[in-house]
Amino acid sequence: MRFRRTALAVVAAMAMSAWIPSASAAGADTAAAPTAGAPGDLVSSAPSAFHPLPGQPTNTKAWKVHYRSTTADGAPNVVSGTVIVPQDGRSGPRPLVTYAVGTVGMGDSCAPSNNLPYGTSMEANLIQQLTLRGWAVVVTDYEGLGTPGVHTYTVGPSAGHAVLDAARAAVRLPEAGLGPDTPVGIMGYSQGGQAAGWAAELQGAYAPELKVKGTATGGVPADLLKVADFNDGSYGSGLIFMAAAGQDAAFPELRLDSYLNPAGKALVAGMKEHCVAVDAIAGSFKRISDLTTRNPLERPDWRARLGQSRLGGTAPAAPVHQYHALADELIPYGVGSRLRADWCARGANVEFDTIWLGEHVSGVITHSLAAGNWLADRFAGRPARGNC
Repeated sequence: MRFRRTALAVVAAMAMSAWIPSASAAGADTAAAPTAGAPGDLVSSAPSAFHPLPGQPTNTKAWKVHYRSTTADGAPNVVSGTVIVPQDGRSGPRPLVTYAVGTVGMGDSCAPSNNLPYGTSMEANLIQQLTLRGWAVVVTDYEGLGTPGVHTYTVGPSAGHAVLDAARAAVRLPEAGLGPDTPVGIMGYSQGGQAAGWAAELQGAYAPELKVKGTATGGVPADLLKVADFNDGSYGSGLIFMAAAGQDAAFPELRLDSYLNPAGKALVAGMKEHCVAVDAIAGSFKRISDLTTRNPLERPDWRARLGQSRLGGTAPAAPVHQYHALADELIPYGVGSRLRADWCARGANVEFDTIWLGEHVSGVITHSLAAGNWLADRFAGRPARGNC
């Protein structure tokens, strides 16, 4: 019954997030451009709050942080996020989960750090499941979401850097009470699944000092070209145009605007200002050919850049729990199972779970308890038993 109430609360939060504007929507953060410093270094921090629903108490403390990170092309940038720590009287070390949210939109008001304090963040109830276990959580806003520039939506390496550097920033925040030996878990679903997967692949080389115990990742859009082909003309087609805008933000030489007709330019411009509920409706049931003068996904430069966000080329250093709904209507099940095969072929320790009932959105809710239990076993030092 407790899990059922939590799931219903998640659905309620998702519904409210579609209609309730953030109290911080008046303007984006204006973090200073990065100067000298290392990835994960704190640029600023300020007290914040964490509420799964408006006014709902959580017995936590939270801080909004700006921290240094790295773009997909290796340049320094600054990303914002939220650090949440339970106030449960625990004096010893506690685990930290670096949590990557699913698609929230491209407008700055959609950033998790602008919504977690007001109970209007879509996945806040799932995050609360982690804090109730006594774990600290850090939630990245990703590159360009709530900070200057356009959100680099679906650009895998950028998102992976942001997830790992969020963990570094939380460890370096004195008020959080964490330290360099803090055990770290990575978690995310959908867009967050892509980000978590990239963090898992990058961690061994990019952030080897983090004590990562495992990654729980679900509904992963591991191959963007296959996902785009699957959604072209369907009710998920808006995600294609959001992803194109995100890739163009990271790689301006792609010149997305030169491929769009007037209707396409208007749609993409609006997507950059709004959150996922509006963007998904505005972009649904449209074909790429409806909004372009020529298809950018057929061009070698676009295919090369999208290929750079494909997962499966590197075995994660720590174990992985991957899950995918068989009837996923947005991210094909075959994309998830291929990622599992690619990771297994490279020697990764992967436990793959099929969600037999449900679809994309329900998958993150119904499997959240199992994903949390899997991370709890990793934090407890129990061996991960992959099923490659």
